[in-house]
This record gives sequence, C-alpha cells and structure tokens, in this order.
Amino acid sequence: MAGGWVIGVMVAAGGEPMLRHYYAVGFEDRGKAEWTAVDHALRVGEVASSPVAGDEPVQAIRELTLPKMRSLGLAPGQVRELGWRHPRRWLSG
Repeated sequence: MAGGWVIGVMVAAGGEPMLRHYYAVGFEDRGKAEWTAVDHALRVGEVASSPVAGDEPVQAIRELTLPKMRSLGLAPGQVRELGWRHPRRWLSG
C-alpha cells in the first residue's frame, strides 16, 4: 500500500528546455500526489500542458511505502523537490 509517490513533472525553468523534475509527495492518493507535485512545479517554471517528445507532462513514477518514506525522511503530507536528475535513491528497493 502506498504511503506516497515519486512524481515526475515536465517543467521549463528559466528559459531552459522542458525537463522532467521529480518530487516525492507524501499522499496516499495518486491523483492528489500528482496535483500537489504540479502545484510545486509551477513555482519552478512553466509546466507542460501536453506530451513532450512522447513523455507525459505528469507521471507517477513509483509508489512509496511508509517504511521507505520513513527511511528517507518524508513525512505524510510533505513534498520534497528531488530535482531533475533521476532519483535513484528514491526508486530503489
């Protein structure tokens, strides 16, 4: 059962091309986690409104279990910006 999600959002920040920015979101509900990530991505730059090079603008990458969230320091309801690099640490195990 998910305690949270890793969400990828396509964002163009500071005149740069669209890149996927990753967020760890401590909400069980996938839809709420996706919209929360979009809200945080809007603070960074322009969010894509349609697919970019075949990639969806918002994508739930992986569920996070409560033990995984605890081990990485993500509290329920918290959002953590993980940046644009693939968040291997958050996606392992």
